[in-house]
Amino acid sequence: MKEVILCKYGEVILKGANRSDFEVKMLKQLRQRARRIGNYKVYYSQSTVYIEPLDEEAIENIDEMTYQAKHVFGFVGVSRAFACEKNMETILQVVKTELAPTLKGYKTFKAEAKRSDKKFPMKSPDISAEVGGAVLSSVPGIKVDVRSPDVVVRVEIRENEAFIHAGQEKGAGGIPYGSSGRGLLLLSGGIDSPVAGFMMAKRGVQLEAIHFESYPYTSERAKEKVLDLAKILTNYTMRLRVHIVSLTKIQELLRDNCEEEYFTLMLRRYMMAISLKLAHDYDCEAIITGESLGQVASQTMKAINVTNSMTDIPIFRPLIGMDKEEIIKISRSIGTFDTSTLPFEDCCTVFTPRHPRTRPELDKVIEQQNRLPFDELVEEAYKTKEIIVVKQFGENKFE
Repeated sequence: MKEVILCKYGEVILKGANRSDFEVKMLKQLRQRARRIGNYKVYYSQSTVYIEPLDEEAIENIDEMTYQAKHVFGFVGVSRAFACEKNMETILQVVKTELAPTLKGYKTFKAEAKRSDKKFPMKSPDISAEVGGAVLSSVPGIKVDVRSPDVVVRVEIRENEAFIHAGQEKGAGGIPYGSSGRGLLLLSGGIDSPVAGFMMAKRGVQLEAIHFESYPYTSERAKEKVLDLAKILTNYTMRLRVHIVSLTKIQELLRDNCEEEYFTLMLRRYMMAISLKLAHDYDCEAIITGESLGQVASQTMKAINVTNSMTDIPIFRPLIGMDKEEIIKISRSIGTFDTSTLPFEDCCTVFTPRHPRTRPELDKVIEQQNRLPFDELVEEAYKTKEIIVVKQFGENKFE
């Protein structure tokens, strides 16, 4: 019995004249992943992408291929399906012998049919009724519930074959990675920034990442933690280039020359200036941060305005209206939470002011900024840049 993976489109199906461009990107990304796992045929038809194992090794690795498919942006549902001839006798036999064992433990089900091939002699309601009867006779104790079933059994009658499956898994959703340009993610070791990166990647933004360290005030393990977070994000992006920049000298000079209450604001302006320079050098059209309005002193409206004034490209803040509970929920779902909560410091915890300014005036911030050779320090910090390419498959690579 042949088993295949079916990947269902989400909003991509509504993209009109641009739809083919989105489909090309989704297929390319699936094929790149498939080549790492085994010998698979990847093709699409009628708003569904099919992943078909072509040898025994590919069949053995179908769980991993399913996992990979669920992490490709653009697909909202992924199913393992049995493919068979388009006749009811064969379909019902597959339901009884192949599908029924996978339904053990479910108490209720619903049968659905989709007849893309209108030449098939039975209509969808009739197919559903036949399949439902086969399930009831093959799975002890299971009952029909058309309103809120534990599992939905689906039969799809398509051009060349019939596909039978149950329990569609949720896909990554969104639109294809790389279809909306490139953005620079400020990646700290906290909970918020990996979630912000995921959310913009889901909207098709190809990510570069920048991380600021303050060695020896921050440890080597803190940097490794950030690279571990980048590795988790590569489940969705496949690779992520992380630029690591030292802020140690800048932070020491701020401590010695600026009023303490302005320290965090000044640090954010240096971060933005360095990030803007990197964004221009790597063709990034936006900067991405994990800021949420009012979460900390540097994320009030006035403080955010002080940060915004440093850039000439948009700053995307996908978490701006979320509370911490909502952010944590996404963090858990994408697998970054446990790593984000490891107790290793980042540069924002160094020399933290006791009473930071929450309603700063820009002219007073600039007055503080003028106490130091701002542009010179930005250039000097930028030269400390270390580049590490983090890959989903294989070891990290230094550039």
